[in-house]
Amino acid sequence: MPLAKRKPQTIDEYLATAKPDQRRTLAKLRKTIHAVAPKVEECISYGIPAFRLNGRSLVFFGAWANHCSFYPGSSTTLKKFRGDLKEFQITKGTVRFSPDNPLPITLVKKLVKARIAENRI
Repeated sequence: MPLAKRKPQTIDEYLATAKPDQRRTLAKLRKTIHAVAPKVEECISYGIPAFRLNGRSLVFFGAWANHCSFYPGSSTTLKKFRGDLKEFQITKGTVRFSPDNPLPITLVKKLVKARIAENRI
């Protein structure tokens, strides 16, 4: 019986398994998250990269076969920024985007700041 693929334990390990264009896009997203929340802790949660602040989930992202996703961890945050996200496919808790049409850095900053404010409540 073949051994199962080892699941990534860190964001670096996760990104190493992504397609090169997705890896570059998600690395920029990661850098932006750290710029907004320098004390954020990185982890893998639900099999994807996650960020915690003060022990609470903040945001997540992932690479999939045909797209990347950003998970603000809050449907309230997504509703608040629905107008800014109109060119992206969104669901209750997910924003889908492609490496050739990534989320704008300014929008990611707004989303992360909104999640930080939500987590303070």
